[in-house]
Amino acid sequence: MAKTAKNSKPSFFKQITQVFKYTYAQDKSLPAILALAFIAPIILFVVLGIVFNWSILTWILFMITAVLLGALCSTFMLTRRADRVGFAQIEGRPGAAISVLTNVSRAGYNFPQEPIWVDPRTKDAIWRGTGYNGIYLIGEGNYSRVKKAMVRQEQNIKGITAGSEIPVYQIIVGKGEGCVALKDLRNTILRCKTRIPTNHRFAFMKIIHPTRRFFLTRSELETLNDRLRTLQAKQGLGIPKGIDPTKPQRVSRRAMRGR
Repeated sequence: MAKTAKNSKPSFFKQITQVFKYTYAQDKSLPAILALAFIAPIILFVVLGIVFNWSILTWILFMITAVLLGALCSTFMLTRRADRVGFAQIEGRPGAAISVLTNVSRAGYNFPQEPIWVDPRTKDAIWRGTGYNGIYLIGEGNYSRVKKAMVRQEQNIKGITAGSEIPVYQIIVGKGEGCVALKDLRNTILRCKTRIPTNHRFAFMKIIHPTRRFFLTRSELETLNDRLRTLQAKQGLGIPKGIDPTKPQRVSRRAMRGR
């Protein structure tokens, strides 16, 4: 059984082949782009070798370097093009935002799969995440509806963080004014930073160091996550049990008539 499990994991080259086939199906210019990325460093080193009149040993060493650099560049370009195709395919689908954020690998970030608010009729949804820089509210759907729901969620959060300076970042994924494109979501999260007053006792220090970047310690972040989980348990997230925002839901007409 252990041997089977070990062999079931695809090799690096098999993964590259799978990514290439997946991307090429949507991006027919991929082979030309990868070939250019691979050949460009080799051409550059050949030109440099001619200009500086390298010795045979230098030629060999730099050509090996050029080939390795070309392979690195083509792999990088394949990854970028694959990401672009992937974003294009899931953009606009319910749950696309959180599927991107699950790949945020930097330490301290936590984005649970379960949304904290969902409108079963429109599939508008809000997810809540945390990091050393504060709390993140990630929304999908109609801008005005999601924005109003985010304000209510932030008020709930402020109820358990009263007296602290923990910032809450509101990000709505979509197209249009005030929204963040799905492909830019990850970088937007990583760039969210807040500066707060240092409150030095000495006037001179206030002048030279008036603000500092807000940053939670590991223990503070753990305490915050515990409080948010407690808030989630108390409020029940405002989501009907069994609701999956990524799938169409059946609405009871009898229940609708009783509203």
